[in-house]
Amino acid sequence: MKKILVLHGVNLNMFGKRDPAQYGTLTLEEINGQLGVLAQELGCAIETFQTNHEGEFCEKIHQAHQGGVDAVIINAGAWTHYSYAIRDALAILKVPIVEVHMSNIHAREEFRRHSVVAALAKGQIAGFGVDSYLLGLRAAWESIK
Repeated sequence: MKKILVLHGVNLNMFGKRDPAQYGTLTLEEINGQLGVLAQELGCAIETFQTNHEGEFCEKIHQAHQGGVDAVIINAGAWTHYSYAIRDALAILKVPIVEVHMSNIHAREEFRRHSVVAALAKGQIAGFGVDSYLLGLRAAWESIK
C-alpha cells in the first residue's frame, strides 16, 4: 500500500482557535480525520505529523527519506516563508512533494507570498481551507498510483 506523509508545521496545532477568517474553524484533529477518510477511499495509507519545533520537523523529513514514504504533503506554516533548513531537508526526498495552505498566501501580507518550499514541490494548493489538504492528498495520490 502506498504511504503518504502529511506534515503540519509551526502553529498549525492551533487550527480551529487561530484566526478563523483565514483558517476556518476545523481543528487539526478534524482535518486529519477528513484526510484519513479520503485516504481510505483512495486506497492509500497516511501518516500525519505536527510539531512546533523546526529540528523535529527536519528529523521527520529525514525519516521519510529513509522510511519508504511514497509522497509528502506539507503545510510548513510560517516556516514556508523562511526555513532553509526545512527546504534543504525536503531537497533530500526523491518522492513527490505537494505544498498546501489553508489560506491564499498570495493574497495576504507580502512576506507570506514567498515560499522556499515551492521550488521543490510538484505543485501548490492554497486558499481552499480544508479542501487544500484534501486536494493535496488527491494530487499526491495521482502522482504515485
